[in-house]
Amino acid sequence: MSRMQWKNLLCAKRLGSDSPGKISMERSPFQRDFDRVIFSGAFRRLQNKTQVFPLVQEDYVRTRLTHSLETSSIGRSLGTAAGVFLKENYDLGDAQVSDVGAVVATAALCHDIGNPPLGHAGEEAIRFWFSESEIARKLRDELTHEQVLDFELYEGNAQGFRVMSVLEMADQCGGMQLTNAALGSFAKYPTLSSSLIKPPGVAGKKFNFFHSEKELFAEVAANCGLIEYAPYSYARHPLAYLVEAADDIAYLAVDFEDGARLGMISQDEIETRFLSLLPDRSIATHLNDITDPVRRTEYLRALVIGVLVRETAQVFCDHCEELLSGGVGKPLTEMLSCTPQLKELRARSVELIYNHRKVAEIIGAGFEMVSGMLDIFVPSVNELAAEKLGRGKASYRSRRMGAMVLGITERLNDSAWCADPYARLLTVMDFISGMTDSYAVSIYRKLKGITL
Repeated sequence: MSRMQWKNLLCAKRLGSDSPGKISMERSPFQRDFDRVIFSGAFRRLQNKTQVFPLVQEDYVRTRLTHSLETSSIGRSLGTAAGVFLKENYDLGDAQVSDVGAVVATAALCHDIGNPPLGHAGEEAIRFWFSESEIARKLRDELTHEQVLDFELYEGNAQGFRVMSVLEMADQCGGMQLTNAALGSFAKYPTLSSSLIKPPGVAGKKFNFFHSEKELFAEVAANCGLIEYAPYSYARHPLAYLVEAADDIAYLAVDFEDGARLGMISQDEIETRFLSLLPDRSIATHLNDITDPVRRTEYLRALVIGVLVRETAQVFCDHCEELLSGGVGKPLTEMLSCTPQLKELRARSVELIYNHRKVAEIIGAGFEMVSGMLDIFVPSVNELAAEKLGRGKASYRSRRMGAMVLGITERLNDSAWCADPYARLLTVMDFISGMTDSYAVSIYRKLKGITL
């Protein structure tokens, strides 16, 4: 088995650009990546997308935007700590220690950028609709088996790669034209939905790019020198393990904190759980001086994140050679000294937060909302495309409904798009996945005549 090289893994060349990536001291390409994402419309929309608590009215509780910023901050710390080790032990080419942190921070910033409204429930709704809807059943005969799996197993991770490489800055090849290093680190599951040979372990759990973007990701993989197990099935970029760990640390710690703020978790339990993650309770030297429960929780959460970052960075360094040879098969956060306590924290989060009635009610309603929009928009777009091809006349309803889909006018002028059922479905998915939670609710209420 071949071994990946850090000087390739930190490839500064931009996707879709012929210009060679050049690392300069004042502002590296990886820092530019971070800025491009921060100022993008797709990232901005995360301010109104669900992290855990949908459509919550409290201004403290985190959204996908704040979660992504916190994950990115943790990712920068992990990447910089790893970068010190890498610079001392490997050939990084022109890259510096801070560049490693910038790559992980950018990839972590993007990790949820493709999520549909209402988070994972939105993904499940799309999968369910494509598997069970009568409308979808009729469409399946027009698609290849590989294309069917893209929707049957629909992934926000794959939508995220599509957002960055195609949809944002759509007028240029490669979309946002981020560096290969950042895009490779973003892909936690670097394979297709239909790949028969998956990356080993956790990297093969899901997929990270649709068939429509497989050549774009192949370019990323080639430039980064990722190990190829089969066509369009690759080993993880080692820094993707740090991106995954940053996400795990962020949501495990701060979701529990948010649950306490909303009264779902007692103060005694959150303090007990957080203290169990500290190797020595004496680390919490100032806890007895803090009387305000909110501040006590914030203080302990900060200590927990610090401990988890240090331990995770060390595990990454200890297993670096394995990562370069294809990975360790499981998340880094499952290799820590406090992994048993983390698993208990995760289990309590599922019990007390993720399955809480208030969360379940809105998620359930959102499930029906996403399915309902697909029932309306997919037939409408298909009717409009058929009319353009001279295969019938679209109904007045389809004209009105289809006109709401972003970019539909330009698409209907493209006969190849009109004739391609896979491309049409992707367009509808792009529209729905790009919605914020509140915009999705507003559109659905209008579609159903509840509000005008």
